[in-house]
Amino acid sequence: MPAYDYDLFVIGAGSGGVRAARLAGALGKRVAVAEDNRLGGTCVNRGCIPKKLYSYAAHYAEDFEDAAGFGWTVGERSFDWSKLVAAKEKELTRLGGIYAKVLTDNKVTVVLGRARMTDPHTVEVAGKSYTAETILICTGGKPSHAQFPGHELTINSDQAFDLPALPKRVVIAGAGYIALEFASIFNGLGVETTVVYRGAELLRHFDADIGKLVHQEMTKKGVTFRLETVFDKIEKKPDGLHITTNHGDTFVADQVMMAIGRKANTHGIGLMEAGVECNRDGAIVVGDHSQTSVPHIYAIGDVTDRLNLTPVAIYEAHCLIETLYKNNPMRPDHRDVPTAVFSNPQAASVGMSEEEAREEFGAVEIYRSNFKPLKHTLTGRDERTMIKLVVEKKTGKVRGAHMAGHDAAEIIQGFAVAVKAGLTKAQFDATIGIHPTAAEEFVQLRSPVAS
Repeated sequence: MPAYDYDLFVIGAGSGGVRAARLAGALGKRVAVAEDNRLGGTCVNRGCIPKKLYSYAAHYAEDFEDAAGFGWTVGERSFDWSKLVAAKEKELTRLGGIYAKVLTDNKVTVVLGRARMTDPHTVEVAGKSYTAETILICTGGKPSHAQFPGHELTINSDQAFDLPALPKRVVIAGAGYIALEFASIFNGLGVETTVVYRGAELLRHFDADIGKLVHQEMTKKGVTFRLETVFDKIEKKPDGLHITTNHGDTFVADQVMMAIGRKANTHGIGLMEAGVECNRDGAIVVGDHSQTSVPHIYAIGDVTDRLNLTPVAIYEAHCLIETLYKNNPMRPDHRDVPTAVFSNPQAASVGMSEEEAREEFGAVEIYRSNFKPLKHTLTGRDERTMIKLVVEKKTGKVRGAHMAGHDAAEIIQGFAVAVKAGLTKAQFDATIGIHPTAAEEFVQLRSPVAS
């Protein structure tokens, strides 16, 4: 008889957990995965997918306006929030079914309920215990909270997708991925939108020029920014939520959303009982092969707070299964990972920012272009796109590629291959562009704007 019920028990059926479970199951391993919510985790249910769908919806307001410049007459139009929510829900249900089928097809046992480790080899779910030779923790992250008078009157990003009605006035705290994406969504759907942020500029983990252009363009589109500002208190009154800031000024909103970051979802899963070490922020500490302080317990994805992106969690899962079951030790490489913010305009990046490159290499060359997209020569819309390359002067290697503008995410994905491969500026210059596109600008930058 086997010493354990399962070869691998996965806690959390998000993108990373499902990938690990599926791959292990396909190899003939006895695998179970526990989930206390919908299959698919944050990305499918409360993050990437519904946000992108809502972003598409928000863009139609501009698309209808822009059509006139190309000879179209668009009739009366209106927006129904409840229809969007229902359509989103239908799609998430479909995706959940696909995840369930993928697991079932690979003979993975799905255990519904919140899992908690009771010792290093035992997981308890809904009062039943399961033993496993190896345990994988991928419980993801959850929204961070701030404590101030009236904080209980706010919502987080998880709740924003299913509001009973679209508010007329919304205030969002934060200036990262989630805050700016939702600000663009609400603004595009006709909501009076204000962003409050403690810092001096947006997207602090991106190249500074990207944050500046996104700030400029979102302001043009009607989003109000209150920088170097935090909430002092929120009070509910008959006409709405009265927000008082650290500067002593007060303004009113119908809904206040906190998007000040996320933290590892590690509370109540038995890490102490299993002996798993966490850092001061509560994220699980792992080594090069995603191994925790307990040799047979591993962790991947946002719960480790290394690089919190869905494709990274999937990649870490792949590396782990190669290491555990295919005699092919693989370390996840977190360098030069492309990422994007689906705000309006989009922001996308791969590799080093100008600031990071200067710190590491000293001598760099900066190539940058700021232009009006061809489309808007007819729409008349005052909108700019910016692209930027960061080049190490000594080797000529392109260390970073950055863009803010329409389709930035799609364009940067292609250039991410070049940056990851270590291509040089000379090789970019030797590449013929596709005309007329915004992407061609990346291979037509001839003169540095700074060094």
